[in-house]
Amino acid sequence: MTEIKNITTDEPQYQAMRELRNRVLLRPLGIPDHSWEMHDHRSWHFVALEGDEVVGCAVLVPSDNDEGMAQLIQMAVDPDIQGKGTGKLLLREVIRFAAARELKEIRCHSRQYAVRFYEKSGFVTYGSTFTEVGIPHRYMKLKLDRWTSEK
Repeated sequence: MTEIKNITTDEPQYQAMRELRNRVLLRPLGIPDHSWEMHDHRSWHFVALEGDEVVGCAVLVPSDNDEGMAQLIQMAVDPDIQGKGTGKLLLREVIRFAAARELKEIRCHSRQYAVRFYEKSGFVTYGSTFTEVGIPHRYMKLKLDRWTSEK
């Protein structure tokens, strides 16, 4: 059974989370390991665990300019278990967490192929398609005014 846990950078799962991010998100694009950790010290970290193994992760970065908004970055699920609901569980916990903290909105830069995944959880696209790290992305956001911490 998959467990979703909010962790700090001091916990042992953080190192496994870093490795998963590198393996799934960065290395396939030729991006150096640890390149997207510049906000880790001030962010909320989520891991999906199967036993003691980190099989999914996400980072929620609070906005510097808008205390009601956070950006979801570095969401990844081990390719061996993608399509089995782990990402949905992880995203649901991130949304619940944000709503419990009375955030108003979560934004993300979704890789084009993942747009439908986020739409299923209520995210909507806005703006034009853009290129980030060499691949097409879409701006997406989720308004949390319809969510409660119980969801």
